[in-house]
Amino acid sequence: METTTQKNHGRLENFPISFFAVVMGLAGLTISFKKVEHLWHWETQISPVLFIISAVVYLIIAITYLTKLLRHSKQVVEEFRHPIRLSFFPTISIGVLLLVIAGEGLLPRGVSLTLWTIGSSAQLIFTLIIMSAWIHHEKFQIHHSNASWFIPIVGNILVPVAGMSLGYVEVSWFFFSIGILFWIVLLGILMNRFFFHNPVPSKLLPTLFILIAPPAVGFIAWMRLHKGVLDDPGRILYYAALFTTMLLFFQWKQFAKVKFALPWWAYSFPTASITIASTLMLEKVGGTFFAVLVPALLALLSLMVLVLVINTFRAMAKGEICVPE
Repeated sequence: METTTQKNHGRLENFPISFFAVVMGLAGLTISFKKVEHLWHWETQISPVLFIISAVVYLIIAITYLTKLLRHSKQVVEEFRHPIRLSFFPTISIGVLLLVIAGEGLLPRGVSLTLWTIGSSAQLIFTLIIMSAWIHHEKFQIHHSNASWFIPIVGNILVPVAGMSLGYVEVSWFFFSIGILFWIVLLGILMNRFFFHNPVPSKLLPTLFILIAPPAVGFIAWMRLHKGVLDDPGRILYYAALFTTMLLFFQWKQFAKVKFALPWWAYSFPTASITIASTLMLEKVGGTFFAVLVPALLALLSLMVLVLVINTFRAMAKGEICVPE
């Protein structure tokens, strides 16, 4: 009979890098509430509590994955060489960047600057490594391409969101340029895969929501880069994100068939990004449409994260997560 120690050993060995996507969802929810609290002048604030939860969860996941690296380095190397899981490694740096953004006004400037520098540097290193792997690969096939490939790109677009507040204008433009350029390149590659090749495996269907993130985060970053001025390029980015959101929700029947697994967390951060972007549009444009859209998206996002948390704990209790695939 398998002992508890052996089970724990096996679970640690199979602890996936994709667990860091949980932090992205929680931090995205935190930032969404923070924007709405500021816009509507809420006296009772939820975002500081959500920030603490996000930070604690990040630390738990980071310590667990570091332990896996120390005890099962072979499995970490295998994940890094995997054509799909490779794209999830930047969630480590993205998590740090999101915590910096969520912690604006809560963290001392020195702490924010240190974390932003670490997150940005790690993001650049991950991007260089992953793009080099894509260029010099010997095993990638068209069916390996999927929406998670946007993750390294989104991380670069996130850098200016905190970088501009910290005063690093040129660095922010550097990362933004990388993210926007290669978002367009990857979008063409993935549309070719979607239109002319076999459908995305059902387990990876939730990752299609990541398509929302580049234009939505791009809009948020663009607004930071232009000091809150809404212009035509900003509108193009926002409405591209809004249409992508509509397109994906139009296919809800396909997503409803997918059994719960960690990739479900791919629903959360992209939904948070369009929620935050819509809050900015409400602030700048106003109108009934955005006044209705923002609370609807915030309610949907809150319910979504709650369902994800419950299902994650339930799957962990049943031993359905951290198992060999």
